[in-house]
Amino acid sequence: MQRVCFLLKVRSDRLEEYRARHAAVWPDMLDALRATGWRNYSLFLRDDGLLVGYLETDDFDAARAAMAATEVNARWQAEMAPFFEDLDGRPDEGMSTLDEVFHLS
Repeated sequence: MQRVCFLLKVRSDRLEEYRARHAAVWPDMLDALRATGWRNYSLFLRDDGLLVGYLETDDFDAARAAMAATEVNARWQAEMAPFFEDLDGRPDEGMSTLDEVFHLS
């Protein structure tokens, strides 16, 4: 299993709307994430817009590719793209992943 952590930056003027959108993620988006191997997925948002994502999956590259092939993900990414700073393309393609340097199990 891979533990994956990534960063993105939410625009400061869109923080509340970003929170609201994630309080009501579309059921078909949730189903697609589960079906493509995204588990224990969390997003953490700091007041300055720093977004930290964490998930567990068997194969992150395969999970990303499987999500990219879904219609619901294309719709979701198109709606979410305007929320982010310094992003060329879709948010799911602009994730900056972090290297794990320590883990206590």
